[in-house]
Amino acid sequence: MTAFRWCARLAFGWPVADREEHARTGVPEGEGYPGVAPGRKRLEARRARLRDPRRPAPGPAEPEASLRKPPWLRVRLADSAELRDTRALVRELRLHTVCEEAACPNLGECWAQRHATVMILGSVCTRACSFCNVKTGAPDTVDAREPDRVAEAAARLGLRHVVVTSVDRDDLPDGGAAHFAACIDSIRRHAPGATVEVLTPDFRRKPGAVERVAAAQPDVWNHNLETVPRRYRAVRPGASYRHSLALLASAKRLTPGVFTKSGIMVGLGERESEVEAVLDDLRGADVDFVTLGQYLRPSLRHIPVSRWVSPDEFDRYREKALARGFLQVSASPLTRSSYHADADFERLRAERARRLA
Repeated sequence: MTAFRWCARLAFGWPVADREEHARTGVPEGEGYPGVAPGRKRLEARRARLRDPRRPAPGPAEPEASLRKPPWLRVRLADSAELRDTRALVRELRLHTVCEEAACPNLGECWAQRHATVMILGSVCTRACSFCNVKTGAPDTVDAREPDRVAEAAARLGLRHVVVTSVDRDDLPDGGAAHFAACIDSIRRHAPGATVEVLTPDFRRKPGAVERVAAAQPDVWNHNLETVPRRYRAVRPGASYRHSLALLASAKRLTPGVFTKSGIMVGLGERESEVEAVLDDLRGADVDFVTLGQYLRPSLRHIPVSRWVSPDEFDRYREKALARGFLQVSASPLTRSSYHADADFERLRAERARRLA
């Protein structure tokens, strides 16, 4: 920009187009860089975020820029006939899976073993958590026939343990609780003998929703805290740490025989002492099973990874959790909520029986 034009803008203000752009994006008028259109760098970053205005700003990306993914997190998606069969069945029955929607690093391994975690109530979430790869926007219409298709998939895959999760549906009066219950009932009819694990949203401000799911008697009730309380506003806006803890406690109170489960990600700027405090809170809510895994950034639009947590650190977290009395602990860089869920359930049930003997 020439000295004359710069002085003219100081004297007469920014052009109307620039002022309108500043007003639309929320960048204060007058922010600019020498030799660059006013505020261009900030405006471009802001425009990218405007594609999804509800997703919080990820913050500075520098911490991850120098972090090359360590060897223990490099996973190859090996093709196999079983994986292709699982994918074909999911497509045939018009189902969504969290494995695909959340870009799970374990998809290849799990699908090759004919294990898939079904995501009900559509593929679009009404919230915009900064860590999550699931689409955000206007949600899909609820498909009343979906529970039967979920049950058919469980039967055809020969699953012994079925995991069902969902997007958040703040638009529904019960948050989707009745749909969860319908899925549990349908699985019990079409795949007798299979155990059912639900990974539910928080049903915040949805009176009666927790009771509706509890009445369907799932074998495992999972609800993830995701991160430590201090990081909630940046990581999980729209949710409440205390409300999520209360949901887990209510699940155990309403269905005393159910196994309750929760998990958090590390690598989101938390401190070790904060993770330990979360473990204490979960035991205070009588949670049986806790999972801890490494946060992996799905894209540059998501919150950056603060650090890579080593396998040795995960081993220490596992020992600290077991010392607090959890029946089962899964802690490793690639641990996810439903990773090896069938084998974990068998160990969970055996450990409860051992302690009650």
